[in-house]
Formats: sequence, C-alpha cells, structure tokens
Amino acid sequence: MNSTKRLMLRLVVSIAALGPMASFAADSSAPDQLIRQLSIETLDAVKSDKAIQGGDTNKVMALVNEKVMPHVDFQRITATAVGRFWRQATPEQKQRLQDEFKTLLVRTYAGALTQVKDQTIAMKPMRASPEDTEVIVRTEIRGKGDPIQLDYRVEKTDAGWKIYDVNVLGIWLADQYKNSFAQEINAKGIDGLIKSLAERNARPAPAASGAKKG
Repeated sequence: MNSTKRLMLRLVVSIAALGPMASFAADSSAPDQLIRQLSIETLDAVKSDKAIQGGDTNKVMALVNEKVMPHVDFQRITATAVGRFWRQATPEQKQRLQDEFKTLLVRTYAGALTQVKDQTIAMKPMRASPEDTEVIVRTEIRGKGDPIQLDYRVEKTDAGWKIYDVNVLGIWLADQYKNSFAQEINAKGIDGLIKSLAERNARPAPAASGAKKG
C-alpha cells in the first residue's frame, strides 16, 4: 500500500470513528466518554455492515447525517478550513460550503471503508481541567500494522460536547484543506470554490479498493 492509500485509510478511520451510536444515546457529559462510545460503536457498525464495506456512498452519507452530525460542529470545521474568507461569505455561501465540504469528505473516503476490519480503539490519558471548555481527546486505532494516532478537538456547548476537528498522525483535518481552499478562493472567489467542490462531488464516486465486483 503506497503512502497516498495509507493516508486515505487513516483519514477514513477518522471519519468512521466519529460515530454512530447504534444502540445507545451517547454520553456527552464527558468528552473522553463521548469519543470512546462513538468510536467503539462506529467501528462495530462498519465491521457488520456489508453495504459500507462495499463502498456504498449513499449508505455512508446516511450514516453520517443521521448519527455523526449531532455530535460534530461541522460549521466550525468548515470555517477553519475556509479560513479568513469565512467572514466574507454570505449565509447562503456558508451553508453551501458546509454542505459541499461534508459531501466531499464522505465521498472521498467512502471507497476505503472496505479496509476497516479488525481495528479497536484505545483511549490515552486526557490532560484537562474540569473548567476547560475546549479539550483534546487522544486515542489510538489499533489493528494490523502500525497504530494510528487519532485525536479530537472537542468543545463544550449548551447541547453537550461537540467534535470540531480531527487529527490523524499529526494532520488536523481542517488544516489539510486550508491552503488549497485559499488558493481556489484567491483565484475564483468564494463562489468559485463552491462550484469547484460541487463539480468534484458530481463526479462518479471513487471505486472501493478491494470491493467485490459483481
């Protein structure tokens, strides 16, 4: 497996480990407990769902919308990726950016979900004070091969703790897109970035690596 495929797999596991909660209401009273429950339930769900393992993009999108989004501040993730240009965007542009970015992430990594097979989640000690409203929850995904470092930035809101960024092996998800988004906006404006994302999302979904062909 080359470096690009390894990075894709690591990012796929980060998305998968955001949710869902198949059989319980996730405990959002403590950030590490929230991450632990979401991670375990999601890895179990992926392993048992043949449609997801087969790279069914619609199934992955449904899973994300129904189970993951309630525990993620995706607006903040998008705003971080867009950077200083976020303040210049209209409410409509912000919503379209958020929708297209979410679609891009799910479509990009859905094909690699077939690689999620025997991974388990290990929680690392959390360094935080009771009064902290933003913390980093550090975890490790273990399976065949080297462990995958997977950290979460989590914020305390009126609705409980919310995830607002994910770090895979030292790379924060929002930061990964910041430079390319800035270049696109500088060249074509905010609407140009929206159009570019929409065009990418309209292309056929990437083939699932290792998926069985009928």
